[in-house]
Amino acid sequence: MRVFTSPAARLGALVLIGTVLGGCAGNDVEEDRYDGIAERQLYEQGREALEDGSYTTAKNRLEAIDTRFPFGDYAEQAQLELIYTYYQTDDWENARAAASRFIRLHPNHAQVDYAYYMRGLAAWQAGRFSLESLKVIDISERDLGATRDAYTDFSDMINRFPNSQYAPDAQQRVIYLRNLLAQHELHVADFYLRKKAYLAAVQRGRWVIENYPQAESTRDALAVMVEGYLGMGLRDRASDVLQVLIENDPDNERLNGRRFEPKYVDDSPLSA
Repeated sequence: MRVFTSPAARLGALVLIGTVLGGCAGNDVEEDRYDGIAERQLYEQGREALEDGSYTTAKNRLEAIDTRFPFGDYAEQAQLELIYTYYQTDDWENARAAASRFIRLHPNHAQVDYAYYMRGLAAWQAGRFSLESLKVIDISERDLGATRDAYTDFSDMINRFPNSQYAPDAQQRVIYLRNLLAQHELHVADFYLRKKAYLAAVQRGRWVIENYPQAESTRDALAVMVEGYLGMGLRDRASDVLQVLIENDPDNERLNGRRFEPKYVDDSPLSA
């Protein structure tokens, strides 16, 4: 059976083929620029561009080393500096990928702690816009995936290299991120309470306590659980959690002495 193709379809196919071939040709031209240039010369050009703040030029030279001399004398240092170059050009995804690759290929390198640190820093930058105006938006719909990655990366770096020169800064970022992520969970829990999804609210409160035990928000997480249990009609469980809340945070804004006053649940106050 003969298949007929419309002129428009044929034209579209030709355009697509031309685009693909043009892209391949462009890549070949880019690589051909470095034919005959020694590894050391490429590295020196990349370093000079890096020091001058010409990050795109530096990236091109360092990528050329990584492609043309993957086992050369400057390969490992070029890979490290490529992480920084991606970071400086706001290419957080490639910065994290390059850091992860360096860690995988050179787990015992003297500067591998730097790769761990930069991986976390790239995730920090990727997620920072998600953290702005936290109370203005519906936080239950905000994706903090990159921020969680940063928290995990920095925590991992500190656990592996507690004496690293980057550890103090990473530790401060962990504290900040831990409190922020815990607060995010409580915003979501508050959303569930308003929607009368009490079990989901209790689960969020428990998540904060179990996963961010050192966060300041753990006490508010207890308050969320008390109200969630009240909404479910489980006053005995609510009383147990209330006792823990009173012992750990007697000045919590939800307490009036030893009495807990629900914020959303239409129920009488609970006294310990």
